[in-house]
Amino acid sequence: FSAWGWTLSVAVLALVVALLLGSLMGILRTVPSRGLALLGDAWTELFRNIPLLVQIFLWYHVLPSLVPPLKAFPSFLLVVLALGFFTSARISEQVRAGIQSLPRGQRYAGLAMGLTLPQTYRYVLLPMAFRIVIPPLTSESMNIVKNSSVAFAVSIAELTMFAMQAQEETSRGIEIYLAVTALYFISAFSINRLAKFIEGRVQVPGMIGGTR
Repeated sequence: FSAWGWTLSVAVLALVVALLLGSLMGILRTVPSRGLALLGDAWTELFRNIPLLVQIFLWYHVLPSLVPPLKAFPSFLLVVLALGFFTSARISEQVRAGIQSLPRGQRYAGLAMGLTLPQTYRYVLLPMAFRIVIPPLTSESMNIVKNSSVAFAVSIAELTMFAMQAQEETSRGIEIYLAVTALYFISAFSINRLAKFIEGRVQVPGMIGGTR
């Protein structure tokens, strides 16, 4: 259960990082400013085209040498950043798609009412876009729990590393891996049910992702 706690801690903190950065980059990719849109595109392409395990090794072995203050960061936090940045690129694509799926008239209507562009995003576009992308965000939230298993590569005592160590010490691999599998399933399935509840509470009849 201690290892399960480490897994959930990594997953939850990485999800917070991913949602904040992914939403920001997804928004930037839809604004009229060419420079901001390029920044969002560059972020997304950079972090989604490098394998997660490679990114974790970069954060753990390479970046601390290039950026000395990172040496003071615990490996737990470096894994959270690596997993969060990796997932933020995927969320960025989903938020962009959600915003661009809305009729253009909604943006123009907000601006015509006297709202600034940030206010139009805040009060008109984003409330609808996030409702649309709840299903793919649910998948990413479930994936982040499963992807947290790569933290064993830098000696974080999460479920996968615990299973490997316990199997070596006890030679009871079947029981250990069945238990670990069940805990991963419970974690991911709980996220699925929570997201389903949220989707039902905020659904708008007739909108994509809100009619099931």
